[in-house]
Amino acid sequence: MSKMAVVSEFNEDYFMALKHHERTSQGAFRRERSDSLAKNLREDYPEFNKVHGNTTLGTLKEESGATSINGVREYLRNKK
Repeated sequence: MSKMAVVSEFNEDYFMALKHHERTSQGAFRRERSDSLAKNLREDYPEFNKVHGNTTLGTLKEESGATSINGVREYLRNKK
């Protein structure tokens, strides 16, 4: 299997949007704040269309048991 075939099998929505891979002045990657609202995250993360717009990322982390935005996104993808 070629490398191109392997790359094309990845689900692009699974990974963090590239523009969020920004470094802070201290050199660490920036993180979404827990008080971020779902309605503000929808443009970059379509999984947040499944919840009310005023739901905070922190609330979703508590509900899902996730510690990261990618964990919340996985939880929302699997949520019926």
